[in-house]
Amino acid sequence: MKVLVVGASGATGRQLVNQLLIQGNEVKVIVRSTLNLPELWKNNHKVQIITTSLLELSDEEMSNYVSDCSAVASCLGHNLNWKGIYGKPRKLVTDATKRLCSAIKNSSSKHPVKYVLMNTSGYQNRDLNEPISFAQKCVMSLLRLLLPPHVDNEKAADYLRTKIGQNDKHVEWVAVRPDGLINEVEVTEYVIYPSPIRSAIFNAGKVSRINVGHFMSELINDDDLWNKWKGQMPVIYSKASAFSL
Repeated sequence: MKVLVVGASGATGRQLVNQLLIQGNEVKVIVRSTLNLPELWKNNHKVQIITTSLLELSDEEMSNYVSDCSAVASCLGHNLNWKGIYGKPRKLVTDATKRLCSAIKNSSSKHPVKYVLMNTSGYQNRDLNEPISFAQKCVMSLLRLLLPPHVDNEKAADYLRTKIGQNDKHVEWVAVRPDGLINEVEVTEYVIYPSPIRSAIFNAGKVSRINVGHFMSELINDDDLWNKWKGQMPVIYSKASAFSL
């Protein structure tokens, strides 16, 4: 299977690409620079590195890049500095999701293409009417005012939920919502829930980036797992974090 990954130079994106390679996939990555990429990728015939600015691609170029892919995965996010939080592009994740889904629709694929979006446990899935406390609602309202990246993540997930929906002929999707991200060197036990079991604001859990990459790779490669979660927004926790409430 060939998979296009955007946001591959980020900490979680690198883990996803590594997990896809372990499972035998061919991977295309679109990155602005190759400086932070592992040397092993540069010498791997299963990795195609495309150096460009994703949102500056023409519609035709975007369609060409996705045309031979069975799955597209986004680990895009904003850098945690002043420019990354308040500079442009403010709608990086949303605009990339819209354009990639449009490119999939315009491609000649005879089967639905899987789109996997890395999002956040701070997003509330309104399809499930997920309850949150009044205090958390207040904090989330402040985050929407003060942190453009949070709004960007919400709008990207909302686009999949409301515009692509459950019955699109070309795009099937899963939005993976990790809780607090940490670094670990090996895949460990993790658990998946349809909705958060902890408050993302007041009682956040933890999950490693490598586990998020592993779960996203499993979704892409395991059709039974995909059929279980497609059109949903599963929340991922480390096993220890989930059971330390």
